[in-house]
Amino acid sequence: MNIKTFKGGVHPPERKDLTSGLPVESCFPSTKTVWIPVTQGGAPNKPLVQVGDTVARGQKIAESEAFMSAPVHASVAGTVKKIETHLATGNVDVQCIVIEADGSDRTDFMPPLDPFTCTREESLARVRAAGLVGMGGAAFPAHVKFNPPKGSKIDFLIANGAECEPYLTIDALTMRDEAARVVDGVAIAMHITGAPEGIIAIEDNKADLVPVLEKAIADLRSNPVGAGARKIRVQLLKSKYPQGGEKMLITAVTGREVPAGGLPSAAGCAVSNVGTLKALSEAFREGKPLIERGLTLSGGACANPKNVLVPIGTLVGDLIPEVVSLNPGVSKILAGGPMMGIAMKSASFPVQKNTSGVLFVTDKETTLLEETPCIGCGRCMQVCSCRLAPVLIVRALKADNLEEAKRCGLMDCIECGTCAYVCPARIKLVQRFRIGKAQVRAETQKQAAKAAAKEAAKAAQGAK
Repeated sequence: MNIKTFKGGVHPPERKDLTSGLPVESCFPSTKTVWIPVTQGGAPNKPLVQVGDTVARGQKIAESEAFMSAPVHASVAGTVKKIETHLATGNVDVQCIVIEADGSDRTDFMPPLDPFTCTREESLARVRAAGLVGMGGAAFPAHVKFNPPKGSKIDFLIANGAECEPYLTIDALTMRDEAARVVDGVAIAMHITGAPEGIIAIEDNKADLVPVLEKAIADLRSNPVGAGARKIRVQLLKSKYPQGGEKMLITAVTGREVPAGGLPSAAGCAVSNVGTLKALSEAFREGKPLIERGLTLSGGACANPKNVLVPIGTLVGDLIPEVVSLNPGVSKILAGGPMMGIAMKSASFPVQKNTSGVLFVTDKETTLLEETPCIGCGRCMQVCSCRLAPVLIVRALKADNLEEAKRCGLMDCIECGTCAYVCPARIKLVQRFRIGKAQVRAETQKQAAKAAAKEAAKAAQGAK
């Protein structure tokens, strides 16, 4: 099989051997309580329940009427104890619905729906009703992703199984243990988007999964499901970070490029994480909303790294020490992988729909060095997978020249961290780019508000 890749990128130590051969264990928080963030991707939701309400597993508990939103469901059956703010990924306080499990098996799933006989509108409605979002990290509402802008033609449905972040292995194990559901999800997504070809993209450090996935594909072909939904193949990619980035993946697999500021649909592609595709199959076949999440718990300070399946809303701290125990010397707690993950101030944060892993790392595994002046070596430009010039962007930001920073590609940066990884001066490039993007958005909103005020003044003057 031809192994494909993209230009740029880095090769950090993989450290996947800590959990790669382990099973996925179903676990429950020690407190029997979950803290479910009201919003987990898309526009803000509003609670549909009140304190004291009894809820069933799978019952919708928060939603919004906005198109760019995904409802949230109860991950356990029990009683709503509180609705209050709590620490969440990103070190922000968000509104959470606190449910204490009652130990029952009560469920409130949707009725099964045949994805190949229902209408496209019914399919998209089911995807939204199930609360499906991108589980690879971005939490982008899936019903929006599967419904590209008018005039767009989707040629490829790409299942993202690259899992290029070090330590993380949950996607690989999902493909190993749930290959049939992943492949079924690919077929369903192809049918919804109209893509004639499906590609399951994995890095070559997971080449052992090729026969597993190909068997699932062969099984699907032997049981026809729908026109145009059976041309599925596996594509090996070079193990390199950030191979799992949406734009990098599209370039590596198809040779096409997503234009600056554009969506994958502009390149004729739709990309979905393998975990999302598994959940897509469950949403149709079982009527099951997205209420549980597989993730990797690992790192040098983790005494017994493992992959777990937990109810969404489980506080990471409630898995310690019953599920995982920690050695002395925890330097950082990362929500996500070491390259794009966010350092958390404590373990008291809930697992969300897009939580792919939590790492407990030591001083030896992280860099805590102070910044030194940029020497203009250009290494950041050599590894940038988006072919940007990070050194020029950061210089423009330091000079408070947002226009120049945008011209150099600030808004096209995917914040993968490859530039910071190779920077000999240890400049916190990604953090600076995030601040710069926030400034650009604030300036855009300010200009829009000024324009709206001017139009309102003109309308008022005309009325006189």
